[in-house]
Amino acid sequence: MYTLSTKMENSARNIFAERLKYARETLRQLTQSELASRAGLPSTSISHFENPAGTRKPSFDNLRRLANALDVTTDYLLGRTDSPVGASMNEALYRNVQMLNDADKEFANQMIRQLAERRKKEE
Repeated sequence: MYTLSTKMENSARNIFAERLKYARETLRQLTQSELASRAGLPSTSISHFENPAGTRKPSFDNLRRLANALDVTTDYLLGRTDSPVGASMNEALYRNVQMLNDADKEFANQMIRQLAERRKKEE
């Protein structure tokens, strides 16, 4: 019997397989073997994970290893967000800024503003 939960599981598996392959090939230009080496996994595991028809799902630890090796978030791989970098960079910036005194916070704000303006001009 093909239930709604089965459809949702298949959809989630397809999203994961697609995102993993996209991040590996397009974002990082890695082969399955190179990703496996970086993540400390067998290359056959990468092949199984990228197969949308397959039934293999990574453990939490392996999901984390894959995300770290690809420098993307687990939320991106799982389809919970469309941004590969997610909020992790923003969170790190926020934590670091909280440790600055007021004068340094203003200096950091000016630097970020200048970088954003430079980026805007480049586009």
